[in-house]
Amino acid sequence: MRDDSPAATAAQDPPPSLPDGPLTGLKVLELGQLIAGPFAGKTLADFGARVIKVEPPGSGDPLRQWRLLHEGESVWWQVQSRNKESITLDLREPGDRALARRLAAECDVLIENFRPGLMEEWDLGYETLAADNPGLVMLRISGFGQTGPYRDLPGFAVVAEAMGGLRHLMGEPGRPPVRAGVSLGDTLAALHGVIGVLLALQARQRTGRGQVVDVALYESVFNCMESLLPEYSAFGAVREPAGSALPGIAPSNAYRCADGQVVIGGNGDSIFKRLMTAIGRDDLGQDPGLAGNAGRAARVDALDAAITAWTVQRPVDEVLRVLQAARVPVGRIYTARDIAEDPHYRARGMIETLTTGRGLRLEVPGIVPKLSDTPGRLRQLAPSLGEHNADVLGPLRDAAAQASKT
Repeated sequence: MRDDSPAATAAQDPPPSLPDGPLTGLKVLELGQLIAGPFAGKTLADFGARVIKVEPPGSGDPLRQWRLLHEGESVWWQVQSRNKESITLDLREPGDRALARRLAAECDVLIENFRPGLMEEWDLGYETLAADNPGLVMLRISGFGQTGPYRDLPGFAVVAEAMGGLRHLMGEPGRPPVRAGVSLGDTLAALHGVIGVLLALQARQRTGRGQVVDVALYESVFNCMESLLPEYSAFGAVREPAGSALPGIAPSNAYRCADGQVVIGGNGDSIFKRLMTAIGRDDLGQDPGLAGNAGRAARVDALDAAITAWTVQRPVDEVLRVLQAARVPVGRIYTARDIAEDPHYRARGMIETLTTGRGLRLEVPGIVPKLSDTPGRLRQLAPSLGEHNADVLGPLRDAAAQASKT
């Protein structure tokens, strides 16, 4: 297998005082592509796991070519594949599948997000892999899960967000639904997958056995839909889109200012009173009928109108200053530029700077969650294609060659 790497890309060695990550010693084989599986692998890698990413020779993970490119490679790649190693295997070829199976026998976790059944067709299903490695935890991410009548349907995030109930709620009443500009279904599935992996590893400490973590994109979205189903079950209520408002919780909305917009969350009982005082509407703040959320929700249009009448006369900076002083949750609606220039992001380590192997100085998102004693950290840059073939695959080939001689 040739090394497709155009250049070596290694991050500077971290200071020796930094502790190991909480997942140091965990070995992960990542077979997925694009977003959901690789995002799960990235999260494990950020906290110390050794993640070996398998890519097809020649082209690699399609994400290398997604969105904006620098010298032919996506800058997104530096986020999604940081802290990982890259090897190239053509899983359509029996010899390469045999190498993948030998590698899986040495790993704690395997991540895949192919269509259900494909791993079995390749003789890489869980029963096969667990025969060699009973402690293996296998994270399987798919559109609709490994079972059920929709199992074999193709399912991307856009479909999962619709089926999970999210898309119907996004947009303005009476208008076609819109989508968020990012693949929430994939990311939510990845995070659920990481939770499942950590739970399975915890169980393995007691039983010594691994297991399958079956994550469906649509279920990950549905899990975040709050009261959507119970309200329908109890009252036959079908929640409808409500624009920027949060139905049944008031006041909470986006409000026009003289030079932009802000979001305000004034729905706590005491917060509501402080908000009304700040905008000069103590009459509403002291109204007994508005003391609880039920009363405010019933009069949400009047409350939003009162707030807008105040915000629309003032620039965003003044609205922020007045309401922050009153301890009312308020914020501007950030663009990428706002994020890059915000001092709080930098104070919290949420913007890290690196230099890619192609010489591009790049700012990327920091690592979350933040652990006090064993934080995640950037240990190495996203790999070039096949960069670790010799280190990872060389010993496997040598062992196979030796075994064939005996």
